[in-house]
Amino acid sequence: MPDEVRRKAAADVAEVEKLSAALLPEPAGDLVPLEAAEPQMADEIRKRMGELDITDSNSIIRFGSAAQGELQEISQAMLADVRNKDAGPAGDSLREMVTTIRGFSVSELDVRRDQSWWEKLMGKTAPFASFVARYETVQGQIDGITDRLLTHEHTLMKDIKSLDKLYEKTLNFYDELALYIAAGERKLKDIDETEIPACQAAVDAADENDQVMKAQELRDLRAARDDLERRVHDLKLTRQVTMQSLPSIRLVQENDKSLVTKINSTLVNTVPLWETQLAQAVTIQRSKEAAEAVRAASDLTNELLTANATNLRTANKTVRQEMERGVFDIEAVKKANAELVATIEESLQIADEGKARRAKAEQDLRKMEAELRDTLAAAKSRAQAGGSVPGA
Repeated sequence: MPDEVRRKAAADVAEVEKLSAALLPEPAGDLVPLEAAEPQMADEIRKRMGELDITDSNSIIRFGSAAQGELQEISQAMLADVRNKDAGPAGDSLREMVTTIRGFSVSELDVRRDQSWWEKLMGKTAPFASFVARYETVQGQIDGITDRLLTHEHTLMKDIKSLDKLYEKTLNFYDELALYIAAGERKLKDIDETEIPACQAAVDAADENDQVMKAQELRDLRAARDDLERRVHDLKLTRQVTMQSLPSIRLVQENDKSLVTKINSTLVNTVPLWETQLAQAVTIQRSKEAAEAVRAASDLTNELLTANATNLRTANKTVRQEMERGVFDIEAVKKANAELVATIEESLQIADEGKARRAKAEQDLRKMEAELRDTLAAAKSRAQAGGSVPGA
């Protein structure tokens, strides 16, 4: 894996950890009435009470509408985020990476493996050069997938930051609604305890001519009071919906963080482990080829020794036959006998030397076989350990 990919992946993981460590304020609990509020909050509540004109129905209808308008903006921002961020391609790239790696089997290096019926039918072999050429093709595919995963990872990182801002904005809106609700409830309390009793007293004290008008004013006041109560109830519902959106934002963030972690794990763990496994497989195959070359040389040596012994026996037979012919010289016989003894001793010596060499060669072969088995076992253990890594 290129160092640039490692650097980018490490930087993204560090950014995710930094964002996860950052603690945003939690939403406030119960509503705080005006009489229990801190001075600064009490001033804000009174300021919003000043927006109410109980004689103006539009004032009641519009009460808190500015804050509610922010809810629509927040909802549109969340919808735009969902439309612009499609996690599908990121998941598809991860699946494509896994499929590509799984589809490239290092067992194809072994020319002694059991071939499929198609390979047998076509007389197809798996030469080392063909394997390397296919590896280069697959490596190019993995590099392309890696680039796409880095792009998805960068996009998800931007989304995580945007969701942090969205959470903050939603929380501010949540607190703003609390101020409007507190202002509305205090206004309702003032109407119930002060304005309606005063208006009722005015009706009772009015003469017959003014009593009808005063009674209508009382009915209007009570109707306005009911409108305000319904408006405050709507604001409470809006605040409840807003409170529910806060954990939803956090859930989307956690999903994005999880996907970034999976992508990062694939880039820094799965791909390097696959490359390491491939390098080990190539090295092992080369060792096998070297061992086969040594074995072939040993077989040739044995064949030469056997051929020499056979030639010696044939020559010895010819000499013996010539020695047994009709007239012969005893000195020639002695000399021939001496040569024969020497030949036999030499044959025995050669045979002993050949046996010793074969024994040594057999020990060397066993040693090489043991080393090869140990190397294969170690490679298998590392491959199994690599398969258990998360996200791989």
